[in-house]
Amino acid sequence: MADSQTTRVPEPDEALEVTQNGVGSEDRPDPPGPAPGPRRKLILHIDLNNTILVSDAVTGQGTLAALDGFLSTVTWGKMNQKGKWEWLSDAASLIPPCEGAISYYSQFGRLPGFTSGPGCRFRGILDEHLDLLRWPEGITADKELSVKGEDGRLYHWILPSFFQLLRDLVSREDDFCLLFRTFGSDLPRVLSAVSRTLTQGAHPLFPDLPDLKLSVNQTPGKIRCSKREVVLTRGEDRVSSLNGPRDLYQYLGAGSGLGGFQDNFDWWSKHSCSLMGGKPLWVDPFDPSVQHIFFDDNIRQNDKETIVHPMVFLEGGGEAVRTASTCELYDVCLVQNDLLKAISDPGYFSQRIAICQENYEKNVQQGATS
Repeated sequence: MADSQTTRVPEPDEALEVTQNGVGSEDRPDPPGPAPGPRRKLILHIDLNNTILVSDAVTGQGTLAALDGFLSTVTWGKMNQKGKWEWLSDAASLIPPCEGAISYYSQFGRLPGFTSGPGCRFRGILDEHLDLLRWPEGITADKELSVKGEDGRLYHWILPSFFQLLRDLVSREDDFCLLFRTFGSDLPRVLSAVSRTLTQGAHPLFPDLPDLKLSVNQTPGKIRCSKREVVLTRGEDRVSSLNGPRDLYQYLGAGSGLGGFQDNFDWWSKHSCSLMGGKPLWVDPFDPSVQHIFFDDNIRQNDKETIVHPMVFLEGGGEAVRTASTCELYDVCLVQNDLLKAISDPGYFSQRIAICQENYEKNVQQGATS
């Protein structure tokens, strides 16, 4: 596929009102429409921690610590000639503000209490987004959907923008399958919470979600990688790449509703947390019926520090694939999740999907004429 140019989502003029039914009905914009061209089925691969969850069961981080840690990855500076750190921007952003800028996290690693120490200038951003994450005042805590933060306050465990995405997809009449893809241990709880929300209307901001008629496969799957093969298992299902990856591609593309897989953290770690050990994603630009899109906060345009391994088929119906760089598929099939926007903008996920659809269509057309 041809290289794509990164497209940024414009900042909204003002925050949308969030009411008992999610985004206020009078203020709610129409969800972004499908891109011109064929209506491809969407296979949405969505990470959990720092993508739709602001916590991490593996590291034991609560809401405050997780958001504080995320800020250290999107704030930028450099070491000056005296060997001291100097900030290059007072804003948080996924992309470095200038050449030579590096994130605080890349320079120093994860530091507990980042915004209470060296990142104190970003404390206002932390507080602002914590307020947006607050569980609705006067609503009883929910054992699955709310979580008590380190400060004793109640917060959303799953971002409301995720549930708004489900509304938008059904409203647009998209054919889609949504797969959670995580290295962590939160998957069973997420599947249970989402299923309950979709069947019982348990979410106070989205009581109408049962009307969407979406199903959830609550059996967590696993994806395991080795030099020999990639193996996907879920319940009695077992699919391998031993004879080529086409079977895995077709299995993932044939799904419906919502489900999830735990990916292979040890394989990623063994490959120094680089693209080659990342969560596998197969893309077939010759397939007119399907588009895969992967959301993950750890997607990076530096392939030595990214978390998804994209593989592109070389011909329709064939088995041969090539590894694609993250830059090639950035905002086409790969979305570096902006946690701050996912918290502040209810339409964030739908907007990013619309951008990917448009860019994917452009790339396919360019490939057909090149």
